[in-house]
Amino acid sequence: MNIVNLNAVCKTYPAFRLKDISFSLEEGKITGFIGRNGAGKTTTIKSMLNLIHTDSGEITYFDLPLSEYEKEIKQRIGYSTGIVSWYPRRTIREITDVTKSFYPTWDEEDYLKYLSLFGLDETKKPIELSEGMKVKFNLLLALSHRAEILILDEPTSGLDPFSRDELLELFEALRDHGVTILFSTHITSDLEKCADNIIYISNGEIKAACTRADFMKTFGRTNEALEEIFLRLEREARS
Repeated sequence: MNIVNLNAVCKTYPAFRLKDISFSLEEGKITGFIGRNGAGKTTTIKSMLNLIHTDSGEITYFDLPLSEYEKEIKQRIGYSTGIVSWYPRRTIREITDVTKSFYPTWDEEDYLKYLSLFGLDETKKPIELSEGMKVKFNLLLALSHRAEILILDEPTSGLDPFSRDELLELFEALRDHGVTILFSTHITSDLEKCADNIIYISNGEIKAACTRADFMKTFGRTNEALEEIFLRLEREARS
């Protein structure tokens, strides 16, 4: 069952254009959103969150149009868009207390569980956190209100290899509990570890949206790893 649908979504900037973006997210699956920097991953994700206004197309969640049910939809999803500007001199606990007031489904037990898992100190302030710890804090807020869908822009960016593996294992555990996850990345090893499906975007266009196995079968050559396939496709696109 598809739980998110994008149909012919377009957005034009002076130097870049999203062109008829169409794909679906399957319920209870992890989908890796891959493409080189500047390919359109972040613009697509911002469109999915109504953080930018698209020129045309339709986005639905749970068969509800985002344009009409944004508040209801955002109560049921968690999202992390990478760089977030918090009050730099407020503590994690103070920022959390404000954030949770927006979510009737906030789960304090889950919050404390992820706080411990990510090794975050509630008394710390964003200005005192490393880039990797800021990513973890962003994810902590996204995970603590029983979200049915997680939409994450480069969630492993800035994390050390051990922390990245921990996060990918967490994705797999959440999937096993029925959570749908979309995460963008340019780190192909992340996809190899946990992605069920792959969406590949290049120059503002979706080039593939399928299972990981089908992606390897359709685009791969003999004994090619996922990273080798991705690099070759990008070279061919620019030749």
